[in-house]
Amino acid sequence: MNASQLKGKTIAFAASGGLDSCTITKWLTELGVKVACYTADLAQPDEADMEEIRKRMTACGAVDFVRVDLRDAIAEAGLQVIQAQACYEGRYWNTTGIGRHVLVAGMIPEMKKRGLRILSHGATGRGNDQVRFQLVTNMLAPDFEVYAPWRDQEFLGRFRGRSEMIDYCVSHHLPIKATKDAPYSTDANLLGLTHEAGKLESLHTPPGFITPGMGVHPDKAPDQAETVTIRFEKGRPVTINGESVNANKAITLANKIGGGHGVGIGYHLVENRFVGIKSRGVYEAPGMELLGTCYGLLLQLILDRRARELFDQLSALTAKQIYQGYGFDFASRMIREALRPATELVTGTIAVTLYKGKVSFAAAENVPHSLYSEANASMEAIGVFDHADSEGFLRVLQVSAKALAAADQVKAPQSLWG
Repeated sequence: MNASQLKGKTIAFAASGGLDSCTITKWLTELGVKVACYTADLAQPDEADMEEIRKRMTACGAVDFVRVDLRDAIAEAGLQVIQAQACYEGRYWNTTGIGRHVLVAGMIPEMKKRGLRILSHGATGRGNDQVRFQLVTNMLAPDFEVYAPWRDQEFLGRFRGRSEMIDYCVSHHLPIKATKDAPYSTDANLLGLTHEAGKLESLHTPPGFITPGMGVHPDKAPDQAETVTIRFEKGRPVTINGESVNANKAITLANKIGGGHGVGIGYHLVENRFVGIKSRGVYEAPGMELLGTCYGLLLQLILDRRARELFDQLSALTAKQIYQGYGFDFASRMIREALRPATELVTGTIAVTLYKGKVSFAAAENVPHSLYSEANASMEAIGVFDHADSEGFLRVLQVSAKALAAADQVKAPQSLWG
């Protein structure tokens, strides 16, 4: 699909109010396309006033502006990421990835109310977001079409990058914030900030180069440590330092507390994008890091080794599913159902100490499903552990070990690791 085919039609454009949104809206309007801008309120810390976005998009020619309130939805989605411990490649809490799922899922009902069937977005052809917009739309509204300007030769023939877009916006007196000397770009929602591109593409640029939007760098955090106590019931945070919370309030409060101590601020990751290239990002997710760490500490007490092994496999798969835009497919549904029994067991209170970016275990109590016993690292109610009982256990294990040796399947290593 190209812009010429859209002339005279009305499309729903996912508008953040940034450079891409302003450029695309104005350019399409000049070509005779009616652009209805849909802006998701994801509690993004860099855009506190949705009215300002409306003014910017209207100035760029938007025929309509729809604010979609997704603050509770993004919080609930973030909680599911925490429950699955779904960090992509071990470090990234999937804050933007899950945010795209929530955005599109929230846009579609509003589009249907207005009879719109073409969803458009400003994601580039080199990144992951284009896949997320496409697949989520295809899954939730298969009769919808998706128009991506960054994959349209008409658009690419006019704009090769940020420089041309800025020149275009300036020449049309559009209210953009972007400048040619901006050091990097940022994507934001309640769960975190992702910084990339610009000077961050150089591996000589340290993570400390960014200006944090959700707290302070660890080396700028207070010299005084703080202990935080979080109570979970059936996988959900219910109190933080004794204060009752729901998902939204829990993440909001955890962002404030964790960010103030540099937790989850400015972590660096060179990741494998779904499109097949590596990219470098610097991330902020203080609330996800704080709550996710506490949740993980409870899992350590509750899951036995077989359940832990399965959980870790499902966790890694969940992270990949979200990252690649498959968060609503059948496999993801199966994973969520498989994790549900574990989630229902996660009840307990965890205290952690925050100090200059680190979250350290302090205490655990009232964990009814814990398998850990202080008395003997076993379950005292089931029976005291007698060390001598291990004799029979080891006699059983030695059978297979000796069988391997007898079959000449074991060779003495030439070095420590063979």
